[in-house]
Amino acid sequence: MKFHIEQEFVGSLDAVESAFLDPGLLERMGELPKLGQPDLLSQDDNRTTVHQRVRYRFGGDLSSAVRRVIDPARLTWVEDSILDRRTHRTTWTIRPDHYADRLTASGSFALQPAGPDRTRRIAEGDVKVTFPLVGGRVERAIISGLEEHAHLEVDVVNDWLAQTAH
Repeated sequence: MKFHIEQEFVGSLDAVESAFLDPGLLERMGELPKLGQPDLLSQDDNRTTVHQRVRYRFGGDLSSAVRRVIDPARLTWVEDSILDRRTHRTTWTIRPDHYADRLTASGSFALQPAGPDRTRRIAEGDVKVTFPLVGGRVERAIISGLEEHAHLEVDVVNDWLAQTAH
């Protein structure tokens, strides 16, 4: 199932890009619902590209039908991403710790100027869940969660940018 999410932040493109690479912002994102505390596993920056790996844990609710085939405690994954600083585009892949044969997800984030001291982030990707009977419901739940998280994330990032600008 394909998705497209747009966000707009109050900050320059460089400030927003730097914020998303800051381990402190990542820690702050752990306060948002449905995801546990992110765990930065690695961040390799050669000034042209940044390769980052972050482990996440699902903390939301699943329907009883989904819980019959998926153990919520086993919904952990690593987001493996590469940011190209020249294009301000990040490609990412989700690598599940469990159910790897049942879930694939990948996509991109693109940052672009959206006016004076405003930056738009466009996320596009594809989520595929192969569980008989519940796969489509799980895909919809994942994408709904991504949309909700993206909406809440805007305030966290804007607050972070305002606090770190001083």
